[in-house]
Amino acid sequence: MEGLTKSLAAEFSAQKIRVNAIAPSLTDTNLASQLLGTPEKREASAKRHPLQRVGTAEEIAEMTAFLVSDKSSWITGQIFGIDGGMGSVKL
Repeated sequence: MEGLTKSLAAEFSAQKIRVNAIAPSLTDTNLASQLLGTPEKREASAKRHPLQRVGTAEEIAEMTAFLVSDKSSWITGQIFGIDGGMGSVKL
């Protein structure tokens, strides 16, 4: 996905089309219900993340809203890790 995002961003930049990606970690949604179905599973999942919690769909939606807005008009070809620090913080 990262390669595709960067490739498409380069290909469509001349048409002023921006291409970015969001790379979420475990997020509290229906799709993750089996992984977060008990308090013990939820706590174990939260402990895996440097921020010690699971992400929310609202947090992903806020980043999406930002990326489609004019506020991000100078951003293309980027991958945004919305992952509670898992991708970059080493504990």
